Amino acid sequence: MQPVDVLARIGAEVTGTQPAPDVSVVVATGALALVLVALPTGWRVTRHVVTIAHEGSHGVAALVSGRRLAGIRLHSDTSGLTLSRGRSRGPGMVATALAGYIGPGLLGLGAAYLLRERHALAVLWLAVLLLALLLVQIRNFYGLYAVLVFGLGVLAVSWWGSEPVQSAAAYAGTWFLLLAAPRAVLELQHQRRRGRARDSDADLLARLTPLPGLAWVGVFLVTTGAALVAGGGWLLG
Repeated sequence: MQPVDVLARIGAEVTGTQPAPDVSVVVATGALALVLVALPTGWRVTRHVVTIAHEGSHGVAALVSGRRLAGIRLHSDTSGLTLSRGRSRGPGMVATALAGYIGPGLLGLGAAYLLRERHALAVLWLAVLLLALLLVQIRNFYGLYAVLVFGLGVLAVSWWGSEPVQSAAAYAGTWFLLLAAPRAVLELQHQRRRGRARDSDADLLARLTPLPGLAWVGVFLVTTGAALVAGGGWLLG
């Protein structure tokens, strides 16, 4: 297949619509995502996906706010680091710090909207595109490995998966982002209470603004919770 044919196929799939799955599929994928988020064994593995979305959101916010993105690192303990250059204070730095914890939930909300409009393949191909853009900013071996494995998995489903498999994958991934985002915020506050997150995004925002760190945790939780309620409504509707 020629490159132009590949692009034409992808373009048609992104702009086209697919039949909505049966409600049982929507509920089953939501239940699967909930299990992966709630159970410690599943969370230890799938938490890496949240880190990818978290650090990618930092990177996008840095670029949009006029900062220079200097690279992203992902670590095997599910932590990550996004480096950007620019003013150490001001709206750009605030936006960059704010984006990390709310990013996964907002990505899930956007995906839920596309699924409501029956664009399941658009969700998968946009995920492939975003992961490819993220890949060029990764600056460590484990980060390259994590993004490549995840990206190739999504690409394989997008290209070779049957329509029901593609739809189920899009719904499962969307549910996961919506459910995992609040869990990550609660995890952050738990670490803060134990004094293990003194350099967290919430504490950085507290140093940049008049609001204390706990207030910023509240902002993260309200935003991700609202995304879960709205996105879940769209998926079930």
